Amino acid sequence: MGLLTIIRKNKMKEREMRILFLGLDNAGKTTILKRLKGQDVMSTSPTLGFEISTITYGKYLLNIWDVGGQRTLRPYWRNYFEQTDVLVWVVDSGDRLRMDDCREELHALLQEQRLAGATLLVFANKQDITGSMSDAEIKEALDLPAIRSHHWKIQPCSAVTGENVQAGLEWAVSDVAQRVYWGVIDGKSPNAVSSKPEKASRT
Repeated sequence: MGLLTIIRKNKMKEREMRILFLGLDNAGKTTILKRLKGQDVMSTSPTLGFEISTITYGKYLLNIWDVGGQRTLRPYWRNYFEQTDVLVWVVDSGDRLRMDDCREELHALLQEQRLAGATLLVFANKQDITGSMSDAEIKEALDLPAIRSHHWKIQPCSAVTGENVQAGLEWAVSDVAQRVYWGVIDGKSPNAVSSKPEKASRT
């Protein structure tokens, strides 16, 4: 029995997925997560360290790690790579000045061995803001077509209005389900089962 088969059998038994939210500071990672959990999105503060939340999606349990994106915290991102099924990279579509930094950080992450094979969902957030970059512009700015090592999708969205946030999660969960669970997926609307995030400062 191969290692991949063993991993698949274990995951089939657990029905869990690990999702890692990363991105530059002020991209809207925590706001998107709050939207997914049905919480108030108008009172969000920067994540200093990380928060863990759990939501259900059909028969799956999604363990979501939301890690701060400040420059001083980025060296600690590697502490959260282990067993990641989905890497969610959140982009501030209105922050044109830092798009080069955003691209460099993303492509550096994709070189990490512990993220090999993880599904990549790029949320082009803040589409509700006038003058924001389109998903096509962000796709080019981040050089997404050059990515061959991961299944990826760019999803324009607005955490404030909720537009396309659920659609992005649906695609990511479906992609992992096809790769790891042989396409077994039930339901399309995630429901919060725990809104008690665990907080910790960087170590």
